[in-house]
Amino acid sequence: MDLSHFGYDGEVHTGRLVVADEVAADIVEIFGRLFKARFPIERMEPVDVYDGDDDLSMAANNTSAFNCRPVTGGSSWSEHSYGSAIDVNPLVNPYVIGATVLPPEGNAYADRNLDAPGMIHDGDVIVEAFAAHGWIWGGTWSSPKDYQHFSTSGR
Repeated sequence: MDLSHFGYDGEVHTGRLVVADEVAADIVEIFGRLFKARFPIERMEPVDVYDGDDDLSMAANNTSAFNCRPVTGGSSWSEHSYGSAIDVNPLVNPYVIGATVLPPEGNAYADRNLDAPGMIHDGDVIVEAFAAHGWIWGGTWSSPKDYQHFSTSGR
């Protein structure tokens, strides 16, 4: 689906997310709320633009949903494989487990006391918008912390 969003440049852009049909209406409402709040999203492209490479997509700070891949560090399918998970601005909202930060280029943003454009903090409009539709934020997990990740299952 194509969605309007404010970019880091403050201008309106059109991005594309690939999601499961059963969550599409939620996503339209959630991203409508983010648009009204002018929440910045650097880019929003399907992961196939990056040849399905999650690392390249994250390093580009690309907000994405569907990507048929295993969970990070595991062998079971990621919720992204079902189109029921979204990663938002992953460079500034990295996946953190111990000393490992993914993408590595996002290491500075593991410090959640920072307030950079597109960063997600507890209580932000983005967390509230997803929560209003029953989605769980990976920033609430004890370990790993997946600050970019929202999913319907909480995984």
